[in-house]
Amino acid sequence: MSRHIPAGPAAVRVTPETAGWGFTGLEIVHLAAGGTHAAATAGDEVVVLPLEGSCAVDSADGGAKLTGRADVFAGATDCAYLPRGTPYRITSAEGGRFALASARARRRLPFRHVAAGEVRVELRGAGECSRQVNNFGTPDVLEADRIIACEVITPAGNWSSFPPHKHDTERAGESVLEEIYYFEVADGPSGPGMGYLQASDVLAEVRSGDAVIIPRGWHGPAMAVPGYDMYYLNVMAGPGRREWLICDDPAHSWIREKWQHQQTDPRLPYRRAN
Repeated sequence: MSRHIPAGPAAVRVTPETAGWGFTGLEIVHLAAGGTHAAATAGDEVVVLPLEGSCAVDSADGGAKLTGRADVFAGATDCAYLPRGTPYRITSAEGGRFALASARARRRLPFRHVAAGEVRVELRGAGECSRQVNNFGTPDVLEADRIIACEVITPAGNWSSFPPHKHDTERAGESVLEEIYYFEVADGPSGPGMGYLQASDVLAEVRSGDAVIIPRGWHGPAMAVPGYDMYYLNVMAGPGRREWLICDDPAHSWIREKWQHQQTDPRLPYRRAN
């Protein structure tokens, strides 16, 4: 069953145990200026992704200074891949917020620093379904065992994660990708913004700091309401080969034909409004 995890006083922390599934995890770490987060990856591979601010990542397998960014709407960022079985430390001189996207891993792969320039920025859809995808943790960019991760920016009034789709099939024994959506929504003149996500048995109003976990089944669209640009981080993993396994809902797949006659939203590639 899909589940909406509203933002609260504690930062987001999803593990396979708390989600009731087998592979996918996400933790959002908030660091004050000069703050440190020390942990170990244990059985997981972990990608450290700055959401706001810069940091240094140090481990026995390697280290990197992550330039980061002002916030999630300020463009793609560099990130660091940590292998399973690795104690590590994240420090931030100025403070910030950092996503730790994770997956239970079988293989132990090398530490890697992915520069912002290596992130493949992709424009998907057209017209009111235009969105931008920052592919920092996809198979074509990052060598990893199980994790697949990307960021999506949806301009105000647009729909993304559309047509509705799933990452599994009806065939017995087919691989399933568990998925986490983590949201941040731009503020408006009067305060925080909001958006919506349809995920099989859940229709959730989402705000900055909210997460939705989707173990399987149809999900989408994610809706950026007028006036509020929307960001979400997708983290996926499963038991099979490291591949997307995307299958459109056949009742709505016709929308792709409509895109052939529409232009990409001129607000993309995303540039923050003045």
